[in-house]
Amino acid sequence: MSGVSDIHLLIVDDDERIRSLLQKFLIRNGFFVSAARDAAHARRLLAGLDFDLIVLDVMMPGEDGIAFTTALRETLTVPILLLTAKGDTGDRITGLEAGADDYLAKPFEPKELLLRINAILRRMPSEPTTGEVPKVLHLGPVRYDTERGEMWQGDTLVRLTATEAQLMKIFSAAPGEVISRTQLVDDLGRGNGGAQDRAIDVQITRLRRKIEADPKQPRYLQTVRGAGYLLASD
Repeated sequence: MSGVSDIHLLIVDDDERIRSLLQKFLIRNGFFVSAARDAAHARRLLAGLDFDLIVLDVMMPGEDGIAFTTALRETLTVPILLLTAKGDTGDRITGLEAGADDYLAKPFEPKELLLRINAILRRMPSEPTTGEVPKVLHLGPVRYDTERGEMWQGDTLVRLTATEAQLMKIFSAAPGEVISRTQLVDDLGRGNGGAQDRAIDVQITRLRRKIEADPKQPRYLQTVRGAGYLLASD
């Protein structure tokens, strides 16, 4: 991954005070930062610029953050961090199902936002996998290139979010081995907590939709009851 100074963030929040505060704080921490007041404004910026991560408020007038996340995921894999109302777990789960990589409840300390941003950016595919892992894992009609961190179905590249890419990297480094939810929570840099286990389950469900012929009866990304998950290749 490039140095922090090369990383361009987009903050989307209708509250001008929060937008300005976060922009100044993240610029002081070495990021390039653009800001948008709503989804329409963000679309105009996205039409002309590439971003490494989007910080997106859920509660916005017009198109809210969850609807905007769903729309972005049709074409973009850029990591998305949602800012949600405190205690509203429904928004968080819905946001993750829509394709967000993580969430942070308001109010929050800017330092925690910085930690979450850095944790997500670390998930982006970078260095090749080392060890005795096969270069390509075959999952039915899907191929996963462990060195490039790319998933293919025939000649079509399957788009993976930052979190999905990191999950595939974790599973493909130990094919056939059970990886616990706790380990996945730690590896994804989210810290511990029961709510985070639920977030992992949501991300696994999303990833299965890209791998499995029948995501409800997974053949490759399997649940091992009481233990965790494992990736079984052909």
